[in-house]
Amino acid sequence: MALVELSVVEQRYRAVLEAAAGVPVTEVAARYEVSRQSVHAWIVRYRQGGLGALADRPRRPDTCPHQVSAEIEAVVCEMRREHPRWGPLRIVHELAKAGVSPVPSRMSAYRALVRHGLVQPGARKRRKDTWQRWEREAPMALWQIDIMGGVFLADGTEAKIVTGLDDHSRYCVICQVVVRATGRAVCLAFAAALREFGVPEEVLTDNGKQFTDRFGKGGEVLFDRICRDNGIIHRLTAPRHRPPPAKSSGSTARCAASCSTTPSRSRTWPPPRPRSTPGASSTTPPARTRR
Repeated sequence: MALVELSVVEQRYRAVLEAAAGVPVTEVAARYEVSRQSVHAWIVRYRQGGLGALADRPRRPDTCPHQVSAEIEAVVCEMRREHPRWGPLRIVHELAKAGVSPVPSRMSAYRALVRHGLVQPGARKRRKDTWQRWEREAPMALWQIDIMGGVFLADGTEAKIVTGLDDHSRYCVICQVVVRATGRAVCLAFAAALREFGVPEEVLTDNGKQFTDRFGKGGEVLFDRICRDNGIIHRLTAPRHRPPPAKSSGSTARCAASCSTTPSRSRTWPPPRPRSTPGASSTTPPARTRR
């Protein structure tokens, strides 16, 4: 026996016919796996509009008081066409200056531009539960070195902090306060850490002039020479770009921020080192993730 598939309208029509023939609505609802209220609604709709009224109706409301009017939406699109570099925020600002009322919100203007193909919608950010943890598999495989400013001593003098973290153990191998973060001062702190803890396989830094001449004449700075003499691979972050924590020295920035202090809190520099060793494993903080 061939399988006969009925459309939604046909099933509802049969349910209406059964109810009209005297079958209890409860039995009809159980047979078609719907509620009794749905069967009563189908009966009313069939009486009012016939077979065509049993089709699915759009769920969109008839009116939306807070929806942007077609006139304002046209003005938003026209502004974008005249000024392609203007974004939704600038367009809303210009509408307010021109006395347009009501002024749409930034997201309303953005949605209008997306609907008309004047703006490419950006990719949504992934949820944090989809991020992947990242760290090197063993200690001394990678050091992350960075420089942080905005640190004031007890006498009001602004200083810099040269920080370095072992990527696996999170051990602070460098925490040196310097008056000026010159290339020589940074290299002295780096060399002292090498003498105390040993030589790592790789070092990750940003593109500061203390670490590289990448955007200068392209020569070799003192930091590069120390790495070359000790067989260390020097890795740099991407220029003018905020990479994920897997490829940046953001971990050292967080370490420096936790070490920073003000005269009202502490007068001791540098802070005492933790008792763990570079080979000791520790729990990776939640921030050490990448997308």
